[in-house]
Amino acid sequence: MKRVLITGGAGFIGSNFTKYILSRQPDYLVTVLDALTYCGNLNNFTQDMWENPHFTFWHGDIRDKEAVDNLMRQADVVVHLAAETHVDRSIDNSDPFISTDVKGAQVLLEALRRHSVERFIHISTSEVYGTATEVPMTENHPLNPRSPYAAAKAGADRLAYSYFVTYDLPIVIIRPFNAYGPNQYPEKMIPLFITNAIEDKPLPVYGDGTFTRDWTYVEDLCQALDRAVQVDIERLKGEVINLGTGVDTDINTIAKIILERLEKPQSLVSFVEDRPGHVQKHICATSKSKVLLDWSPATELPNGLHRTIDWYLEHPEWWKRLKKEGDEHVPV
Repeated sequence: MKRVLITGGAGFIGSNFTKYILSRQPDYLVTVLDALTYCGNLNNFTQDMWENPHFTFWHGDIRDKEAVDNLMRQADVVVHLAAETHVDRSIDNSDPFISTDVKGAQVLLEALRRHSVERFIHISTSEVYGTATEVPMTENHPLNPRSPYAAAKAGADRLAYSYFVTYDLPIVIIRPFNAYGPNQYPEKMIPLFITNAIEDKPLPVYGDGTFTRDWTYVEDLCQALDRAVQVDIERLKGEVINLGTGVDTDINTIAKIILERLEKPQSLVSFVEDRPGHVQKHICATSKSKVLLDWSPATELPNGLHRTIDWYLEHPEWWKRLKKEGDEHVPV
């Protein structure tokens, strides 16, 4: 029986991974630590999860040294997902990004030094690379972050690596490319496009909409993270591993698929001024994840988008409340 601590487990990827691992690894004890900032949502947990005796939720902050120390002491595996993640918000105010993404990671890494944890899986992001200077983007691609968010994540990414080198800690660094799927907060591009289209509102597209991303369905990503928990740590320790599909798709195509699926007019697309430091192209090199994790994504983009659209159609009470309470930001 493994004891798994998931930081940021009430967020988008975190809640999907929590659900995934509870269903695939029923003997695991899973604890979620989440500060429940605006994108952390207890409604991301189903009633079955709340009733599962192997699931525990802890309301707390990764910058709280005492709380982190207590939880780390009881963990065999740590999957560190907690972070501020929205590029536009980081451009407006970088303070919470530096504090949570960098300082929070440091608090966790210091606790890791004090406790015998089997592995620490640090979830970074493809945003640390900036715009692709080589295609596909391997794990050796230069780090050229183009926003305060990306820079904060790059700092945490390299901080985690330094703790592996300096202290020989069992740290694995995962860099997912753009994830999408159920429970994603509706300020992000795909859920914003879906929910705006449902409500017959404009789909705001930066610039001319030709910049591209490597889109990874969240269930595939969760499968990869589960593999990172299972594979012999001696194979993974100190490694950086990209997670993506190896296919990039432009924003205009995403908007078109969503509008066609919802039978909405293409005239809902609204081109807006590009944001500062916008990344133009991301495409993932997939060979390392195949070799080290024996993982390849199973969901092609059209199918993943249709499944995601269906989820938002079936859960209007989830996203309408969030959109009413929060700001509707231009997408990333």
